[in-house]
Amino acid sequence: MGVRFLVAGRILVSRRQRRCGMSLPPAAEPGRGPTAVGPAWHSLAAEEALGRLGAGSAGLTRGEAARRLAEHGPNALPAAAGRSALLRFLSHFNNLLIQVLLGAAVITASLGYFKDAIVILCVVLVNATVAFIQEGRAEQALNAIRDMLSPHASVLRDGKRLTVIAAELVPGDIVLLEPGDRVPADLRLLRARGLRVEEAALTGESVPVDKSTDPVTSGAPLGDRTCMAFLGTLVAAGQATGIVVATGAATEIGRISGMLGSVQTLMTPLLRQMNAFAKRLTVVILGLAVLIFAFAWQIRGFGLEEAFMAVVGIAVASIPEGLPAVMTITLAIGVRRMAARNAIVRQLPAVETLGAVSVICSDKTGTLTRNEMAVAVADAGFGRFEASGSGYAPEGTVTRAGETSGPAARSLLQELAQAAALCNDAALRDGTDGGWIVAGDPMEGAMLAFAARAGLVPEAARLRHPRRDEIPFDSRHRYMATLHAGHEAAFVCVKGAPERVLDMCAAVRCEDGAAPLDAAAWRLRAETLAAEGMRVIAVATRTGLPHGTDTLSPADIEGKLVLLGLLGLIDPPREEAVAAVAECQAAGIRVKMITGDHAATAGAIARQVGLLGADKVVTGAELDMMDDATLRTRAMESDVFARTSPEHKLRLVEALQAGGAVVAMTGDGVNDAPALKRADVGVAMGRKGTEAAKEAAEMVLADDNFATIAAAVRAGRTVYDNLTKTVTFLLPINGGEAMSIVLAILIGTQLPITPTQILWVNMVSSVALALTLAFEPTEPGTMRLPPRPADQPLLTGFVVWRIVFVSLLFFGCVFGMFKFATAQGLSVETARTMAVNTLVAAEVAYLFSVRYRHGASLSWRGMLGTRAVLIGVAAVIVLQLLFTYAAPMQLLFASRPLDPLAEGLPVLAVAVLIFALLEMEKWAIRRLRPLIVSAA
Repeated sequence: MGVRFLVAGRILVSRRQRRCGMSLPPAAEPGRGPTAVGPAWHSLAAEEALGRLGAGSAGLTRGEAARRLAEHGPNALPAAAGRSALLRFLSHFNNLLIQVLLGAAVITASLGYFKDAIVILCVVLVNATVAFIQEGRAEQALNAIRDMLSPHASVLRDGKRLTVIAAELVPGDIVLLEPGDRVPADLRLLRARGLRVEEAALTGESVPVDKSTDPVTSGAPLGDRTCMAFLGTLVAAGQATGIVVATGAATEIGRISGMLGSVQTLMTPLLRQMNAFAKRLTVVILGLAVLIFAFAWQIRGFGLEEAFMAVVGIAVASIPEGLPAVMTITLAIGVRRMAARNAIVRQLPAVETLGAVSVICSDKTGTLTRNEMAVAVADAGFGRFEASGSGYAPEGTVTRAGETSGPAARSLLQELAQAAALCNDAALRDGTDGGWIVAGDPMEGAMLAFAARAGLVPEAARLRHPRRDEIPFDSRHRYMATLHAGHEAAFVCVKGAPERVLDMCAAVRCEDGAAPLDAAAWRLRAETLAAEGMRVIAVATRTGLPHGTDTLSPADIEGKLVLLGLLGLIDPPREEAVAAVAECQAAGIRVKMITGDHAATAGAIARQVGLLGADKVVTGAELDMMDDATLRTRAMESDVFARTSPEHKLRLVEALQAGGAVVAMTGDGVNDAPALKRADVGVAMGRKGTEAAKEAAEMVLADDNFATIAAAVRAGRTVYDNLTKTVTFLLPINGGEAMSIVLAILIGTQLPITPTQILWVNMVSSVALALTLAFEPTEPGTMRLPPRPADQPLLTGFVVWRIVFVSLLFFGCVFGMFKFATAQGLSVETARTMAVNTLVAAEVAYLFSVRYRHGASLSWRGMLGTRAVLIGVAAVIVLQLLFTYAAPMQLLFASRPLDPLAEGLPVLAVAVLIFALLEMEKWAIRRLRPLIVSAA
């Protein structure tokens, strides 16, 4: 009702369908496989890609690059089409009740009642201004993605290396990549040496991905396209050369921005209910106004002007003018409370929507997990060890699983830890915020933390055994080897892919020395760790090299290594996430994990955080084979989805919504942005989340803590309860006022309360008292109740009954007090003043009753009220004294002073009677409800 929050942001995506003379196929339809842009470049050999793009190893010529730039346009994402501030402001008048008030103001002004018209217009303008200020800015999501473009890139042009603006890249350009570079376009890799790329923001991968030049199958998921480097990702290590295959809107990130622009943001449940209520109320008001106008003019003999003003009085009395402002302020108070819990709400209705959430779709990496790799298991020939600790901090323990380790096992563990620390290029340092961070590869940082937890000081070990030579990691041989000086002889440390390192080992370290290696058994152990969702690294050594050895070659280690053990690494779940998931499930909220990571990893984390159905992981490839009907069923039944693309996440959110769920989607990457925007509540991570995710979301978690979501849901339920109390409080006041005016016209008597006095009550005393309900605390047991249905009307049967019942009481108070006063011979002005004060006194009595909708209010806690209630009641008393006794107010509202005893005591007596009747009604309902339920 006037509180409209429209999310703009339709993003115009370029429709160029030509890239280097080839037509691009349209995006895949749901259920028809992964989306592809242009040819499946990842399935082509490097030489074939060069040929198709008409490029050579020396790169494009300057002239050809200029021609292609003119043909394809700049390597930039299209700008969002926004609305002007004026249009956004005017949109808040697109509401039937507001338009009825505007019509009433025009009629009132045309009849010369300028004071009344100005008051009505002020009410409308205040409401629109508040909504305009609070309006979301989701149209900035594409701008946030655009900022991920690298400003410059190193390319080959005419056989020379040049640095060009990234926007000038064209398909066919040869790009050179080095550590720290932001990939400037989608590239098919031509050469790669030790290349690792951080793709978490795009694919959800926990760790940097090893890249190579070997083609993969055409249907490979985005995360498995290891011969590709995508726009906006970050080079973590190594060097590479790649050819540009897509720029701007044709890139993977460009495709996501196109999806984001086409996603429609749904209206929140509260706004849907309030809009439906506004339409029904408008029809009733207009119909009643027409009938009353005809009756007053034709039957009662009112003049046209008098009949019009009667209609205006009915409209003013029937429309709860203060409700939009009270709703907005109630939501704003909820925003402030949530901000204190590190939940920053960007759009007000999201506060209430959280209270209706029935499904939370959560990303894994950085949301349920820490987005920090850690060694969880060390499986060696001398035992299996489990590591504990937080993040990359060197504090923690490494204990032998199920038994106490002896001195020999501890010594061998130290040898394993030393090899993990020495064959390592990373470094750990204490961050400015007190947390430990890794400089280098996250997996190498995790191995350093493991070494420290095993009792080793990595820095001291590096000083004792300086590195003499190394064989860097390369995706072709899949291991890294370092040569170190020992006290008596040189030795080699090796780490790498288990299958490759095992092929290089002849023995395994045991407590009794070295034993022959059973390669098949160790491969099975590596597969077991991988099935538990871990990334597995094998660590080996070779000792006894001559003391002066200072060079290292593959021949020195091939078939000559001794296996020290396997390290199982995992991105561990947040400790608080486990408790938060349990709390959400207790509240009837399903928590579902949707991640781009591998199925085994997703299942392992799901089991650790306590998700239901963690053993039944659905992959993106399986989703591609499902039609919409099948997907809706699986989306409701399954709780873990792995190897998903942005399209999969969006389809899952839409499928859940089609099944009637109110969905909250959490995420931190660019790949999460379309689903965040589509969800009923998008929740982005504040610390590690990308700007694109934050701008697409309605709420941002400042602490990246999944547990904050549970607190936000609790706050959302509290806000909805308080909004329901507010509606139940305000509507009977309007009902009683309207009944009084209608009855006065029907029986041909004077109005017991004037339109101006009605506006005073509606916008001053009623609002002041209703605002106190916004501060009501959370009622006990709120998080043990199931979510309310998304289609549950705001005006339930009980609420409708309460509105009708209390409206009749208020009508009796107003009309009865007016008739009582006139029967005593008092003037009409004095009688109306008594009627207004009686109505306000009845509001105070009703306020104390409505705070406990089902329980008794006649208690010490109920009568004492909260601090906000006491302040609100005190403010209303002062305002009513001014209304009654201040000369300017008497001039403005035609009020008159009252005798405190003769005319004030009857007003207070009616308020006490109203409270007693309300408590009797609640008592009767509590007694009858069990009988009604049992009979049903």
